[in-house]
Amino acid sequence: MNIGLIAHDTKKKLMQNFTIAYRHILSKHELYATGTTGRLVEEVTNLNVHKYLAGHLGGEQQLGAQIAHNQMDLVIFLRDPLSPKLHEPDVNALMRLCDIHNIPLATNLATAELLIKALERGDLEWRNIVR
Repeated sequence: MNIGLIAHDTKKKLMQNFTIAYRHILSKHELYATGTTGRLVEEVTNLNVHKYLAGHLGGEQQLGAQIAHNQMDLVIFLRDPLSPKLHEPDVNALMRLCDIHNIPLATNLATAELLIKALERGDLEWRNIVR
């Protein structure tokens, strides 16, 4: 399955810890990430990550294009809701695309852990049928 990883600056360390903890699950899938997040995940996990541009430079839009073309199966977007972002319209567009195309989306650690466990159990295999 194709998994998108995005983390706002204040959540990047959390994303690293998350990917370390669930490396055994993530290693069985294709990972895509915005630039800095992807680099940081690769550094701590040794997993191969397809990296887009940094989020604020269009990486979120690149990931959004994959979602729009039904090429993404799950998105983990650890976002910081307390810090306003200049590229907030891109963030909203990405979440809207997940809703439109029925892509499971986690925006916090609790939901990310639920989705990664569901992925491990095979609960997201329906995505193979949709694709």
